Amino acid sequence: MADFCAKIHEECGVFGVIAPQPAPVADIAYYGLYALQHRGQESCGIVVNDDGVFASHKDLGLVNEVFTEDDLSRLPAGTMAVAHTRYGTTGGTNRNNCQPIEVNHQKGRMALAHNGNLSNAAQLRDELELSGAIFHTTSDTETIAYIITKQRLQAPSIEEALSRAMHTLDGAYSLVLMSPQKLICARDPYGFRPLCYGKTPDGMYVIASEGCAVRAVGGEVIRDVEPGEILVFSKNGIQSRREHCGKKEKKLCIFEYIYFARPDSVIDGVSVHDARRLAGRILAAAHPATADVVIGVPDSGLDAALGFSEASGIPYGIGLLKNKYIGRTFIAPGDRLDKVKIKLAAIESAVRGKRVVLIDDSIVRGTTSGRIVGLLRQAGAREIHMRISSPPFLYPCYYGTDIDSREHLIACKYTTAQIAQIIGADSLGYFPAERLHRLAGNGGFCSACFNGDYPTKIPANTRRDRFERHLSDMKK
Repeated sequence: MADFCAKIHEECGVFGVIAPQPAPVADIAYYGLYALQHRGQESCGIVVNDDGVFASHKDLGLVNEVFTEDDLSRLPAGTMAVAHTRYGTTGGTNRNNCQPIEVNHQKGRMALAHNGNLSNAAQLRDELELSGAIFHTTSDTETIAYIITKQRLQAPSIEEALSRAMHTLDGAYSLVLMSPQKLICARDPYGFRPLCYGKTPDGMYVIASEGCAVRAVGGEVIRDVEPGEILVFSKNGIQSRREHCGKKEKKLCIFEYIYFARPDSVIDGVSVHDARRLAGRILAAAHPATADVVIGVPDSGLDAALGFSEASGIPYGIGLLKNKYIGRTFIAPGDRLDKVKIKLAAIESAVRGKRVVLIDDSIVRGTTSGRIVGLLRQAGAREIHMRISSPPFLYPCYYGTDIDSREHLIACKYTTAQIAQIIGADSLGYFPAERLHRLAGNGGFCSACFNGDYPTKIPANTRRDRFERHLSDMKK
């Protein structure tokens, strides 16, 4: 349960659709974004391609807040659309940073949606600014758009321009790109972020960050886009370009399985639900507890709690209820009330007088965990043994997860026993880092936020602080 800067935030979600003839593709994209809402709640947008003419609607807020029925009706029928739901890691929250980004250039138009974070974004931005580029956003997505456009002015096709740009880009990027005639997707050579495509019964091809969005619009997932692969969808069919495949060792973000992705998604052949249940079973063996009930923190702790219960024999129960009518971007008017109490409620009959095993996906600063433990204490829990389905966060992430400073990570300052005392738990146990490979189906994965083993060169300057100060100054 990530919230209030006390825990990690979501990724972004990208979506694309191409139809064999004009269709209400904005509606398809809208439903796709709804299925990807868990990946970002700051802003969202849709760009429709109607015979080479682009129409768009983007704004801050949740999908159902940004798109009214009138907004969708104003978007024309078309043969293609790209869409995006955003949580920003580089750059701030303002309308300029809403995606997809649209670009007009000498050879046509382009709309781009991006999930991930470039590790060399600051360097590339400096080079572009020194060459005369003027930026309108603070996101690295605009940097990607500039580089692709620069290559497009020399390249014979948009897909060739993207391929050339990929030689320059470093870090995490799953992209969906639309030109007047083509819909293109690409996944970085490490495969940090997920991306897949499928097909609907009426012949539409759909690209999405997760398979749950493909199924939400009536499609069937065909396969994941491979790390380094470029897929080109057009009236001529599908073309796969693989010149960047196999150039790097696969490094899918392990936190996709632990927290980011929806439980009903399957990423690179591994069920997210099964991975989380397995995490719970491993936790039960690594950090057993004598207790009466196992409960999970909604939503990403529930599957791991089920696995812990199965392995330990301790009954599984629903001890925390999530307020489903507010999003993760809930803003409280003032700080008089505990925001956790607005979002979560303890079920007293399930925990009163009982020894509770409490499962959550992570601890970042410890403030949210302490408040959740406090809720259960107030509801009468006799003992609370907290178990975390990830190892301790010890290092910042440069690939899209909002972990940007060791000084904010509680595990960098205190021992496990000390953290248990700080959050008010009777005991605390983390997922053993040496067993993370089990969750990824023994495939390649990135766990740099736990062990500091970065797949790419660490950036000297992420520019986050500069952007935040700039945006703060703009609001004054």
